[in-house]
Amino acid sequence: MKSILVTGATGTLGREVRRVLVEQKQDFRLLSRSAHVDDEPSHWLVGDLKKNVGLDAAVESVDTIIHCATGAGDSLAAENLIAAATRTGVAHLVYISIVGVDRIPFGYYRTKFQVERLIEESGLPHTILRATQFHNLVYSIFSAQHYWPVLFIPDIRVQSIEVAEVAERLAEIALDPPAGRVPDIGGPRVRTIRELAELYLASSGSRRRVVRLPLRGRAITAFRVGDHLCPDNPYGTGTFEQFIARRAGTPGSTG
Repeated sequence: MKSILVTGATGTLGREVRRVLVEQKQDFRLLSRSAHVDDEPSHWLVGDLKKNVGLDAAVESVDTIIHCATGAGDSLAAENLIAAATRTGVAHLVYISIVGVDRIPFGYYRTKFQVERLIEESGLPHTILRATQFHNLVYSIFSAQHYWPVLFIPDIRVQSIEVAEVAERLAEIALDPPAGRVPDIGGPRVRTIRELAELYLASSGSRRRVVRLPLRGRAITAFRVGDHLCPDNPYGTGTFEQFIARRAGTPGSTG
């Protein structure tokens, strides 16, 4: 059985990866900047990717790393992780990226693409998976405006995916041999963000108006033409309706 280390284990995706690995009864470890006590405290390792603290000890006993950690300083964190994985001979580094990072001139995306290139040039056996935006992200854009009189949206389409399905794919990849770039994955349907906004408002009985934001620039143009979509590979089956139904505590729609 392979031993797997998950970075970013306390994040939205990392928590789901952990759940999948528990269900599969895999041998895994979880990297965090601070100590955790839960039902399996032996799973947690303390280390800081950006400060380069505790990484050699975290990776020395694992075969595979699933790198989910993300945020400010992603490139430095990746450099430190790659160096530790190289020193200890990790057999497989799995990285989750975003569809369109090589085409959309958006700061966070550029950093994710830089991390991809660092991994590709590292010489480490690796697999890179790009996924579309999670349902959680789309929902958070709407919910952040909860107290506003209208709901503002960009004029784009989305192909949001259930985070649990991305976690399942990552766990599957982690058990397979390294494959470089694998096909991008996206949610079951490409939809306008207005359509999803109206579903969000209907779920709470809100009668607020949806107002389009007149955004401009190269990044929003790339989103408008669909550089963040992969309509030819609708891997996910969980719909946005099902996601918001769960958030509301009601039975899910089939979409």
